[in-house]
Amino acid sequence: MSDHSDNKLPVVEDLSESYRKQIEGVIKEEAMRRISESQSPEELERLTSLSLVNLYESNDSDLIPALMSRLGVVRAALDGHGGGLLVTSVEIETNSIGDRVLSLILDLDGACVSCGAAPGTLKGIQDDLLMDKEVVSVRFTVSMLEWFDEIQKEFVLKFGGVVFV
Repeated sequence: MSDHSDNKLPVVEDLSESYRKQIEGVIKEEAMRRISESQSPEELERLTSLSLVNLYESNDSDLIPALMSRLGVVRAALDGHGGGLLVTSVEIETNSIGDRVLSLILDLDGACVSCGAAPGTLKGIQDDLLMDKEVVSVRFTVSMLEWFDEIQKEFVLKFGGVVFV
């Protein structure tokens, strides 16, 4: 009988975690390669350096590309499947340290509309955008739920980790 009191994971869990980390690294590397094939690094850097608040306030057409530039692995899926972001609504708020930040309500377009992976895509978009200091909240339009059958809808509402408004 083995003793797990030394906080070591059982061998199966160790292997599982090791494989998960390896696969995660390979997926990220491949996603970044695909993004760099379709987007110039200089343009991505330029877009990432822009203020989202200023872009929104000036109604600048770079808002969507700037939001897209902040996406990680999920960007490769969007680009590769002909999908994109649509900004449905934006509110400017002031965060706890007095900075102006955006509360976004987003939608997807292109092939993403009918994709079975959309729940994971939404979570990826939300998580990546929330890493930006100028984004305080990311929610999605409730009309997106119409894309899903009842089982998918129930799943995304219960386990999707995103909010629909």
